Amino acid sequence: MNRLTLPALALLILLSAVIAVTLGPADISAGEVWAVILHHLGLLPDSGVTRLRDAIVWELRLPRVGTALIVGAGLALSGAVMQALTRNPLADPYLLGLSSGAALGAVSLALVGLTLLMPIGAFFGSLAALALALLVARLLGGVTPSRTILAGISISALASALTSLLIFWYATGDSYREILAWLMGTLSGSLWADAGLVALALVICGPVILVSGRALDAFAFGDTAAATLGVDVVRLRWILLGTTALLTGIMVSVGGAIGFVGLVVPHAVRLVTGSRHRALLPHTMLVGALFMLWTDTAARTLFDPRELPVGIITAIIGAPIFLLVLLRYRRVT
Repeated sequence: MNRLTLPALALLILLSAVIAVTLGPADISAGEVWAVILHHLGLLPDSGVTRLRDAIVWELRLPRVGTALIVGAGLALSGAVMQALTRNPLADPYLLGLSSGAALGAVSLALVGLTLLMPIGAFFGSLAALALALLVARLLGGVTPSRTILAGISISALASALTSLLIFWYATGDSYREILAWLMGTLSGSLWADAGLVALALVICGPVILVSGRALDAFAFGDTAAATLGVDVVRLRWILLGTTALLTGIMVSVGGAIGFVGLVVPHAVRLVTGSRHRALLPHTMLVGALFMLWTDTAARTLFDPRELPVGIITAIIGAPIFLLVLLRYRRVT
């Protein structure tokens, strides 16, 4: 892998973000976007842009683009870690129940009016779902890759059913429609506060995961081999599982239960970087950001003025790739 790949990806993300901000009902040029950004950063005394267009760029589109980038990076990074820890190429936060558990925790608090505590509910919901999936896999005879994924699917279905029951029973009027759209995954209405929250989660959790690349490589050979190589298997596994649950929970509390990002992106990146996690993890994070940026842009512009939940777009792309991975995994095993 060329050392320039990461800077090239970062530059591509910057250019894509500017282009994405220009797309929408209001025709805004890239020059106006740069002028607004430089003006609000204090580097340009006057942007020369009307107040309305300034608000569209700074208060509507830029927060959404920023949120999409960080949510994509976080979900993709979580998926890469889950696949390494479970040694299962089909694992991701959605299939292992983390996303559904996070949604259940967040919706439970939202329905009782504690919307500010949704990230905390999402974290504990994702952590509980993951613990239940591992417990069920152990009760089935041991935490093997196939048992873990089957247990995760069952926990995910149970959490989704409980979430639907809560919404059906308690949600009324517009809140019913809003929560339903959120459950399908949407970044509509993202504010700078949302972008700040997910950025804080990524800043806290990202370094913990990125410095664990060599240990995750050791996990590929099994727990015994990893322990032989000097890895404190139990301690590191729980640290990474807790970190991933926190990261996924915060991302879901802002963007909803967006599926397949954590599954699709690590596999696509692995084809280019190989399976060594020191290269895989940072590239997965950046490609995940790029993937979410363009899927969200497609969700809000393809059928304008109607906007699709971004989870529909990621599912349309991710489901066929999931089947390909499933067929490849079947041949290998």
